[in-house]
Amino acid sequence: MISLGFVDILMGLMMAGVAIVNVRDRSNPRWAYNAAFWALYAVTFLVGPRIPSIANGIIVIAMVLIAATGKLGDAPAESTTPAEREASAARWGNKLFIPALTIPAVTVLGTFTLGHIHVGGTVLVDPKQVTLISLGLATVVALIVGMVMLRPPLSAPVTEARRLMDAVSWAAVLPQMLAALGTMFALAGVGPIVAELLERWIPLNTPFAAVATYTVGMALFTTIMGNAFAAFPVMTAGIGLPLVVQHFGGNVVVMASVGMLSGYCGTLMTPMAANFNIVPVALLELPDENAVIKVQIPTGLILLVANTAIMYFFVFR
Repeated sequence: MISLGFVDILMGLMMAGVAIVNVRDRSNPRWAYNAAFWALYAVTFLVGPRIPSIANGIIVIAMVLIAATGKLGDAPAESTTPAEREASAARWGNKLFIPALTIPAVTVLGTFTLGHIHVGGTVLVDPKQVTLISLGLATVVALIVGMVMLRPPLSAPVTEARRLMDAVSWAAVLPQMLAALGTMFALAGVGPIVAELLERWIPLNTPFAAVATYTVGMALFTTIMGNAFAAFPVMTAGIGLPLVVQHFGGNVVVMASVGMLSGYCGTLMTPMAANFNIVPVALLELPDENAVIKVQIPTGLILLVANTAIMYFFVFR
């Protein structure tokens, strides 16, 4: 049976490739720092689940120490000139979207089919992780489609991955680390403490109050933490499950899915989500480091109101 480890292997191989390309490019004065950082990150994917937790902790500390030197990054220049890219875009036109659109298409197809395929009496893909596994498979299919279409050098995928990862730098690790932080908060019992504090100031004796507190709390906590994955276990353990689901009888699927979307509203409005809101500013060389956030705030607020209404009208049906 194919498990989520399949995605871990894909990520580990890509990070290992990024590290190797850095090692081979001695023209970059920061090659050693970049190579060490991405090599350690590759280890967490390839063997992390099979080594002691303390070993994973040491690896993470080593990554933090490398990032703290401030010597990560310094991505190489693009391999093609603007004129070459414009000519390629004119030649291919909208067909350039085919590899990108392959990813959602294959993901949806795999989500609805792979979990029902059996080989030798055993299900082919873990039904609990079928969507993520399908997404990993979709990226491989999209890569093959892109290579066949554009016929770049065989080294192009890993070379371009290196350029992108070095440009994003340590911020690429934020989603994984913040998700782990959210899990730690949940295990430490932060959720019930947050719920107790909120109940002191907000009357949560009506379904709408519970829903609004949960969605707005998800957005606010995400704004503080920088990632909805970190906010989700805390707010769900404190407000979502005990109040919206257990006390008022809400649908747990609706609560969880719309709650996560509410958290993403906070992602749009915070500099803590550096990989989403700060890195693009650097890549685009914008003069205002908060330019992306300023543009996204109205959208985030409107979506938060919409998510609150959607949850209220559908979670109790």
